[in-house]
Amino acid sequence: MILRAGFDRLLFVPLAAGLLAGCAVGPDYKARSAPELGVPDQWSVTAPPQAEDLTRWWRNFDDPVLTGLVEQAAAANLDLEQALARLRQARESLIISRAALFPSVSGSGSVNRTEPLRGGGATLTQPDGTVITTGGGGRTSFSLGLDASYQLDLFGGNRRAVEASRAQFEASGFDYATTLLTVESEVARNYMLARAYQAQLANARASLAIQDDNLQIAGWRVLAGLVSSVDEEQARASRAQTAAGIPQIEQQYNAAVSRIAVLTGQAPGAVKPVMATAAPIPKGPEQVGSGIPANVLRQRPDVRAAERQLAATTAQIGVAKAQLLPQFNISGSLDTNAGNFGGLLDTITGGLFGGISQAIFNAGRLNAQVRSSRAAADGAFAAYKSSVLTALEDVENAVVALQSAEERERQFAIALDASNNSALLARAQYRSGLTDFTTLNTQESALISARNGLVQARSDRATALIALYDALGGGWDPSSDYTVLATEPRGNN
Repeated sequence: MILRAGFDRLLFVPLAAGLLAGCAVGPDYKARSAPELGVPDQWSVTAPPQAEDLTRWWRNFDDPVLTGLVEQAAAANLDLEQALARLRQARESLIISRAALFPSVSGSGSVNRTEPLRGGGATLTQPDGTVITTGGGGRTSFSLGLDASYQLDLFGGNRRAVEASRAQFEASGFDYATTLLTVESEVARNYMLARAYQAQLANARASLAIQDDNLQIAGWRVLAGLVSSVDEEQARASRAQTAAGIPQIEQQYNAAVSRIAVLTGQAPGAVKPVMATAAPIPKGPEQVGSGIPANVLRQRPDVRAAERQLAATTAQIGVAKAQLLPQFNISGSLDTNAGNFGGLLDTITGGLFGGISQAIFNAGRLNAQVRSSRAAADGAFAAYKSSVLTALEDVENAVVALQSAEERERQFAIALDASNNSALLARAQYRSGLTDFTTLNTQESALISARNGLVQARSDRATALIALYDALGGGWDPSSDYTVLATEPRGNN
């Protein structure tokens, strides 16, 4: 049958293209070695080398409120919604690129009805546009058409475009994971700050109560003529300075709690009831295995995203180079028309056409596109190398910050114990008239400083621990394919 023969020709086009296609032009992407990326043979980080599952690192703090907030943010954060939308866009771009590997087919059909003219004749419009006047009654004609076109990907330009789109799609999956890590660490960091501000508020209010007592004692001693009014004024000034710091701490606490609410996809005040009951700053584990540099490179999604971007830009070089070479196109058509619907398949006409085009003069545009693609690949490699070095820097800085905070916490604990003893002695001596108010005020100030210093050191330790988890790529599963989220409803992460 003529129709079947026509279809056989059209279906032969992709097969012929596959047989004719050679190697794709442009460089093939190759993974870079650690020395090429600037990773030193001896890494200076002194953290223990054992591996550790960091997928749900916030649970190591053993704080149910923190766990609930972080996991709520992972399910409802609006930055993640935006990252997911970009991931879906990248998926559709990949589908669009793949479509160029297949023929495009379109169909058409029409029905023409003619009625007699006033003089008894009728007009008949042929498919080629010719109008024929006939006598007799009205007539109906039917026509069908099928057109197909295909560009032979002889030099792999379309395949390179698919390769680039696939790499960009995978990079978008890693970008989503990077955003996830950022959200999780930001929730945890603000949680630690909020607990630290609660501790500072407790310290300030406890100090204020002591200074109220000191002010009362100084007033009694002034009335008794034992000291001058200078003591009372000093006590009043110290109390006012302590009281003035409370609103600022409350403002900082409110900002941290509001930030947690927004990160969890809620209005700023939504988390306040959850945080209303004061709790200590979570301590977390004593040690964290930071792994070896190679593990960091595998676990960091931002590093893997940069690597995929390099693969995409490398493939784009092939896309640009293919534009310099001849373009082969094949097109075909099948047409039929009849005076009744049943006769449509009686007579079928068709054609198969081939064409070739070659750029001859374009003022250097196509060559410039190749050079531009190579420059983009060079820039992507530099960005990839930079992300690797930044990852190692983040780990090293987080380890040092953690060690520093732990040492300051030990020293401030000693300072707090000594300052508390000194303040108790100075207060007893002032009541007995054995020392002046200046000495008492100095010891009270040292006590306040030691208390706040210990709180800050504990907060810094928790924050450094969070930074280390983040630097190690904790908070996601490196073995998971996050591109599947582009085809799943939100919340299945």
